Amino acid sequence: MKIVHFDFKDFTNLYGIVDEEKGVVNVISKDKTSVENIDLNDIKILPVSIPTKIVAVGLNYSDHAKEMNKPIPDEPILFIKPNSSVIAHKEKIILPEISKRVDYEGELAVVIGKLCKNISVESVDDYILGFTCFNDVTARDLQEKDGQYTRSKSFDSFAPVGPWIENDLDPDNLAIKTILNGEVVQESNTSNMKFSAKFLVSYISEMMTLFPGDIIATGTPPGVGKLNKGDKVEVFIENIGTLTNYVD
Repeated sequence: MKIVHFDFKDFTNLYGIVDEEKGVVNVISKDKTSVENIDLNDIKILPVSIPTKIVAVGLNYSDHAKEMNKPIPDEPILFIKPNSSVIAHKEKIILPEISKRVDYEGELAVVIGKLCKNISVESVDDYILGFTCFNDVTARDLQEKDGQYTRSKSFDSFAPVGPWIENDLDPDNLAIKTILNGEVVQESNTSNMKFSAKFLVSYISEMMTLFPGDIIATGTPPGVGKLNKGDKVEVFIENIGTLTNYVD
């Protein structure tokens, strides 16, 4: 089931179930709203959640570690992106003037469904709302200059996420692609991740409490590259969909 967060005409902050085959959304009614069969083209898609934090994982695909000339880590490398960096499907990535090299990084993301702390891998399913597409936009020159990730990953608009949450799939064997101006620039499978999505939820919960709506970005495959003004960048994940953003 694909859950989308959206606005429609005078109705705001709605949640609905996407029927991609029919190209429509049906509202999950929490109040008087009972709109059905809304055309997907008529809605404004909002961020899948408003996380208290985005926990991201570095170098989780060995081929990406090699292209960055980094050793393959023995344990997950974690960093935080602020919720002020979140943008939705079809919104614009803004290139900061301070950076001369901003890269795309297509990733699978986990959306947390309920508060969790110190949970086992075996119980992770009970705490996951679902999975979505993520673009860990990075000012690569600043990352190299600083020697750590915070500044380079934290600019406003550097966390595109969406377009919706899929809550019924196995995250361990999904095709993943990043498409830049119609050309596939990253292509892999989540089975190539060193640390699985479910392991990461458990591992991260050992050090910090995860709240409903928090997002875990599980790392990017090889093929990262530069974004330029006017670009269209898409992150496709099998059985989820395609996150599309434009660069300004």
